[in-house]
Amino acid sequence: MTDVASSAENELGIRACTISRDVQLFDLLIEDMETLLGESWGDLGFTEAMNFLHQPEATKLEFVALAIDDTDEENLDVITAIVNTAKGNNIKVMLIAEDVSPAALHGLLKAGADEFVPYPLPEGELAAAVERLNKPAPEPIPMVQENQVRLKSDGDGVLVAVQGFAGGTGATTFAVNLAWELANIDKDKSPRVCMIDLGLQFGSVSTYLDLPRKEIVVELLADIDQVDEDSFAQALVSFEDKLQVLTAPSDLLPLDMLGPQEVKKLLDLAREHFDFVIVDMPPALTMWTETVLTEAQVFFAMVELDMRSAQNTLRFKRALQSEELPFEKLRFVLNRAPKFTDLQGRSRAKRMAESLGIQIDLQLPDGGKQVTQACDHGIPLATQAGKNPLRKEITKLAQSLFDVGRSDSEAA
Repeated sequence: MTDVASSAENELGIRACTISRDVQLFDLLIEDMETLLGESWGDLGFTEAMNFLHQPEATKLEFVALAIDDTDEENLDVITAIVNTAKGNNIKVMLIAEDVSPAALHGLLKAGADEFVPYPLPEGELAAAVERLNKPAPEPIPMVQENQVRLKSDGDGVLVAVQGFAGGTGATTFAVNLAWELANIDKDKSPRVCMIDLGLQFGSVSTYLDLPRKEIVVELLADIDQVDEDSFAQALVSFEDKLQVLTAPSDLLPLDMLGPQEVKKLLDLAREHFDFVIVDMPPALTMWTETVLTEAQVFFAMVELDMRSAQNTLRFKRALQSEELPFEKLRFVLNRAPKFTDLQGRSRAKRMAESLGIQIDLQLPDGGKQVTQACDHGIPLATQAGKNPLRKEITKLAQSLFDVGRSDSEAA
């Protein structure tokens, strides 16, 4: 580690520097900086940084790594000024944060921080972040593009949420294929369908449909208050011109980056322009789970016939009932359900539902290897294996949802 001010005078070739209250609090950052840059980096405190960034030597820096924790939120004005000063000198800013509140994180990203990396640093993440910083800036996106989704504002779409109650229950597979079946349900006039991946960290809707993750998604989520119809349309990716998808961001983001109000605005915007909005939820309770549960017309809870699903369902039930939230609104879906001839398996499923005090509304058969192959190839089951038993059941459900939605629309 080198003192930046003296090294600039001696021209030691400093390429970057850390800025923190005390860099010794971020030992993993020190190790990664040494691995990545050797001796070609320095360290500054907040006061030193403000002085140094006004000097001509500062313009030679490739980037600064601004490391903060929750204690530093008391000096948020100073830290924001550092970000503004660095950006004013065309120095890229990497924000490394530990236990920082979403509000503080939003403010610094809006101030101009180029990259966000959570601390403790995941292995290789600093090098990957630096590589992203060095990529040339993308060309500005025009307000109207030939392939941009054109939205129509004419209604209040049906909101369908899907959440898995244990890892590997097939929630995303179910949500993706339900959205695709709805988008193709009527040859003459299929409904407009939008899918939103709220798995901000490990969402895989884009993988299952082989879609790119747009960088603009991070900007949209970071500043939802400013989102309008045009910016929302730019963030969507079209799958075969029938299904519009808001993918998960390309970088890992904290689940509490979004609050209930931000999620509600996003859902309201989608429902205003689409007939059906399918939301793939993360496998965790968040501060905005209640928002989605309240807003959704249908909330599917994916479970399997195992102890994990039973225990997690019981925890979820207790959590909702303790907050007086509508647990009865959940529609339980048993994936990989026992076959009709498996009397012992069907008896187990019945006992599980009775012991948990729930009703299993839908039982989906095991689709076998064809389901995994379709997900790996990034195509819906309808394309990969149209006669798959799982696809047939999802098609029936999509038809049921479409019929109910059409009946409600005609009644209105």
